[in-house]
Amino acid sequence: MAHFAQTLGLVLGVASLLVSANPLPTPAPDLKNAALQKRASCTFTAAADASASKKSCATIVLDGITVPSGVTLDLTDLGSGTHATPADFYQVTFEGETTWGYEEWSGPLFSISGEDITVTGASGHSLNGNGAKWWDGKGGNGGKTKPKFFYALSLTGTSSITGLNILNTPVQAFSIDGSTGLTLADITIDNSAGDTNSLAANTDAFDVGSSTSITISGANVQNQDDCLAINSGKSITFTGGTCSGGHGLSIGSVGGRDDNTVSGVNIESSTIKNSQNGVRIKTVYDATGSVSGVSYRDITLSGITKYGIIIEQDYENGGPTGNPTTGVPITDLTLDGITGTVESSGTNIQILCGSGSCSSWTWTGVSVTGGKTSSSCKNVPSGASCS
Repeated sequence: MAHFAQTLGLVLGVASLLVSANPLPTPAPDLKNAALQKRASCTFTAAADASASKKSCATIVLDGITVPSGVTLDLTDLGSGTHATPADFYQVTFEGETTWGYEEWSGPLFSISGEDITVTGASGHSLNGNGAKWWDGKGGNGGKTKPKFFYALSLTGTSSITGLNILNTPVQAFSIDGSTGLTLADITIDNSAGDTNSLAANTDAFDVGSSTSITISGANVQNQDDCLAINSGKSITFTGGTCSGGHGLSIGSVGGRDDNTVSGVNIESSTIKNSQNGVRIKTVYDATGSVSGVSYRDITLSGITKYGIIIEQDYENGGPTGNPTTGVPITDLTLDGITGTVESSGTNIQILCGSGSCSSWTWTGVSVTGGKTSSSCKNVPSGASCS
């Protein structure tokens, strides 16, 4: 019996040495979950704190921030490559009133970039650019140097900006550039205060450049320039919008930039009222590029003062030259269900194309009345009409 006990002890001792020498592997740390635990929900009341701590917070609440003059509320480079599911998205929420101090500079007042970002506004919020401090009737063409409002740059993955209430931008509201897969929904931009004495100018609502798969839906815009201006990009949709007081729903101006290609654009189910123009395509005089696969469908016009439909290949910043050029062809264009009225002093339809540079147009259900019939249309493609 004693011999058996000695043998058992020896075996157990050897086993203990083996376990000590070869411990079971420790599970690798879950780095992703550890990172998420560090990324808390943060509420900021100061712009500097938000910019400095932005990457440590999965949810960023901007509560009644007053941004100092000459400062960008900077939320760039959020989340790039750090998450894999919608639950890991960065969320930015505006609460209360966000305002900006006055200084002559080019801005932007707010800038955001990153992967899988959600930006939204809480009930009762507003983003007030205090544009009246800059408005001098000259916009970006002189006078005071004015900051652009909202830079949406290099937003990738599946990002969205929804439900924002924006007031009084000094000049352009949204500058969307280098972004992919971005949705902007139910955004209100109200610059109507700038109508007084025609002080606000160049207050474009949505400027799009070098971007792919962009959807803008349910926008409600009161401004003094383009409701939409697509300068370059592809697979872009604007739907369910209401545009008032500005220059219409525009492609262009196209030409004179690094990227001068527009393709695959759908503008549909929208209303343009009390504006200079309705449907508008403008390519730059003596420039190169292309506009293809653009469709306008179910657009209702009222109170248009200059052109119900204007398609021109002679655009210059100071106004049209009257001499269209052919370097930016407009092909595969569809106008379907464009209806409404122009003021008696305006022109229903104006088409100025270069020789052979407008082709393959589909023109159905177009009825724009109330204004003058143009006598200066040039090279109108088959199927389209200036009457």
